[in-house]
Amino acid sequence: MTSALSITRSVNPPRAAFVDFPLGHTAGKAGDKPLQRKIMIDTLSALDSIQVPGDIRHLSYQWSDDDSWKDRVMRPAKTTATTTESTAASKQNPDDRLERTTEPQYQSPADQRAAMSAGCPGCVFLESPPA
Repeated sequence: MTSALSITRSVNPPRAAFVDFPLGHTAGKAGDKPLQRKIMIDTLSALDSIQVPGDIRHLSYQWSDDDSWKDRVMRPAKTTATTTESTAASKQNPDDRLERTTEPQYQSPADQRAAMSAGCPGCVFLESPPA
């Protein structure tokens, strides 16, 4: 399941389902459980029915009524603009992405507790070293 078509094509997985949504939102909008369920069902159906290795099935969901969200996500304006023109562009199209950090980030305290709990085989690297 992917929302990064060019990256998915370059790694050539055995099969994939593509949703044209912002990165990090491949399964749908936060809190929209009915949409998320539909996307997951269609993804599983697509993956089950793909017969040609490397096929990428495009699911027909749309993030919004138009593609203007891509302008902000794919080509964000710099918020540290120095010219009047680029400052105006920043106000219309702010770069609201978070700075990258080396620290793990969690959606909620419950997610953090689950990741840090003993027995999470995929999260071993997050556990605190022995004192």
